[in-house]
Amino acid sequence: MAYKQPSSPLNCWKGFERVPGTAKGAKGSCRKSSSSPLAKGTKGGGTSKVCLPKAKIASMSAEEKQKVINAKKSAAAKNKYKRSSKSNVTGTASKNLKDWVKQDWRQVANPEKKCGEK
Repeated sequence: MAYKQPSSPLNCWKGFERVPGTAKGAKGSCRKSSSSPLAKGTKGGGTSKVCLPKAKIASMSAEEKQKVINAKKSAAAKNKYKRSSKSNVTGTASKNLKDWVKQDWRQVANPEKKCGEK
């Protein structure tokens, strides 16, 4: 598929600005705006939910569940994308991607809710 820039008056995406002296639509004619939030890098930690397969949640103790939940909440509060690797859970591996996707993923804090539910 061919590269196409969006059609706007400046011909640049939101958060980008035209590079002076370049031709409209030319490669390199747009750059990240220095005042744009995009230029400051990616931030994470938008959620404090932790999802695991339902069978794994059922086999975990209350202490193990709380450890994982607290690690994710702490990472979210610090605006980090990932929780601490110290809170990683073992025993969730699958044979292949197809098997992994078929698992019933639930929220650790509330196993009644599926992973994407609010």
